[in-house]
Amino acid sequence: MTLRGLVFVLLLNSLPAVAQSEHPITGRHIAPVMGSAGADWLDRSDRLREEQPEKALDLIGIQPGMNVADVGAGTGYMTLRMARRVGPKGHVWAVDIQPAMLERLTENARKAELTNIETVLGTEADPKLPSASMDLVIMVDVYHELSRPQEMLHSIRACLKPDGRLVLVEYKKEDPAIPIRPDHKMTLADIKAEVEAEGYKLDKVIDTLARQHIVIFKEITM
Repeated sequence: MTLRGLVFVLLLNSLPAVAQSEHPITGRHIAPVMGSAGADWLDRSDRLREEQPEKALDLIGIQPGMNVADVGAGTGYMTLRMARRVGPKGHVWAVDIQPAMLERLTENARKAELTNIETVLGTEADPKLPSASMDLVIMVDVYHELSRPQEMLHSIRACLKPDGRLVLVEYKKEDPAIPIRPDHKMTLADIKAEVEAEGYKLDKVIDTLARQHIVIFKEITM
């Protein structure tokens, strides 16, 4: 390789990774991230009926004393519910890439008098969570918006305990009657293909919710 070629390669490798517009494995179009201007939609009154969050957490099995991370926590709609379930001996890390969302979440937690929540400003590729510390990492209606999903999945693996679980909750793309834009839904086939390619194995699919898949993964242990 010439000196000029070597310099070019070094410069290329030093550049930050760019956001992806589609997933390289499935060709799935990656949806845009909901900005803080749309935060009210996350707390809409119809969400309780549409998504059945308490039933979802029952099915997932959030237990007292767990360390849980809510990645893409938004205003804390699920974070606060999980904080109540893990109790004073548990802890919830609320991760988002938008400071305005975390500010609103902090205020919601204060009003709810919950003190076992820690907010974390993550990046598009890294939730910035403590290594090997999480019993469970959950993304609710979030994974389909990740602009660097492969890097994020690698980062999440590093923060899971050896028996930790990754849980994705996503609107069912298989059902065209669900009134959500197609790029904000996912098929089970796409979820499985994308996540298993990054060192996870499918543990369980729970499809008893009317609108959403609950898909649970564990890290592949070598």
